[in-house]
Amino acid sequence: MPERSAVLERPRPPQQPKPGPVSLPLGLLKTARPRQWVKNVLVVAAPAAAGELFSRHALSQLAIVFVLFTAAASAVYLINDARDADADRAHPTKCRRPVAAGQVPVSVAYAVGGLLAVLAPVVAAALCTPLTAALLAAYVGMQLAYCVSLKHVLVVDLTIVTTGFLMRAMIGGLALGIPLSRWFLITTGFGALFMVSAKRYSEAVQMAASSEKLGATRALLTEYTTGYLRFVWQLAAGVAVLAYCLWAMESGGTANGSLLPWRQLSMAAFILAILRYAVFADRGTAGEPEDVVLRDRALAVIGLVWLAMYGLAVADW
Repeated sequence: MPERSAVLERPRPPQQPKPGPVSLPLGLLKTARPRQWVKNVLVVAAPAAAGELFSRHALSQLAIVFVLFTAAASAVYLINDARDADADRAHPTKCRRPVAAGQVPVSVAYAVGGLLAVLAPVVAAALCTPLTAALLAAYVGMQLAYCVSLKHVLVVDLTIVTTGFLMRAMIGGLALGIPLSRWFLITTGFGALFMVSAKRYSEAVQMAASSEKLGATRALLTEYTTGYLRFVWQLAAGVAVLAYCLWAMESGGTANGSLLPWRQLSMAAFILAILRYAVFADRGTAGEPEDVVLRDRALAVIGLVWLAMYGLAVADW
């Protein structure tokens, strides 16, 4: 009879790839999370709201800001993965990350991340405005503090992730010297909180439904209740809608002889978008915001309609 001792042997861990001239750059790129770069498109939000998006100077400055914010965010991802490499190796899915898998050495991830974290504000100070550089430096500092300890603090973790979205929306206006409207800041801030808390709520619902997922979720989720997270995203959605409606009704009627009151009409599309997104939040299936929008055709159409109305309002057509 064949020996059964081999059955009791532990499976060998997959052999870690050695960093090479091709695998190392690819690993660094993957660690920088290119899929998350779409969030940095928010840098155009303030100039678009002010109707100052299409001049050559504005486009060049926004392109620079987009690249610099992407570099800053990538720096945080690199340092975070380097710091969490040991824990990620024991994780069922995070073990495939390039740093945890050995494709990118921890020292290289720290070095490249630190270099990007320093260069982004320095280049912003040289090519943009001092406020742009200050905001980038504050973003890097805040996100690194989040990676080190603040992601384990109740409520503070939600606040920091939300503030990251708000900073993206603010930086384009700061780079171009555009005053930031209070309604713009309130709507953007609470809209971001709505999406962030909806995502956390969905993760908590999925964790509660399957105890097997406890190891694959954020440790802090065990400290939140689904009732509390539901309260947060409902509150944030209400404030965002109220702030947007106050902005839309502020002018009262058509402006500068435009054909229709596009600001007021855009309220319907904005509210429909919030309500449609809330469907996924309520079901516990609201993951990354970009995934929710791209996989739901109705929400994408509503978003395009809102964007068209908003553009017509800014252009006074």
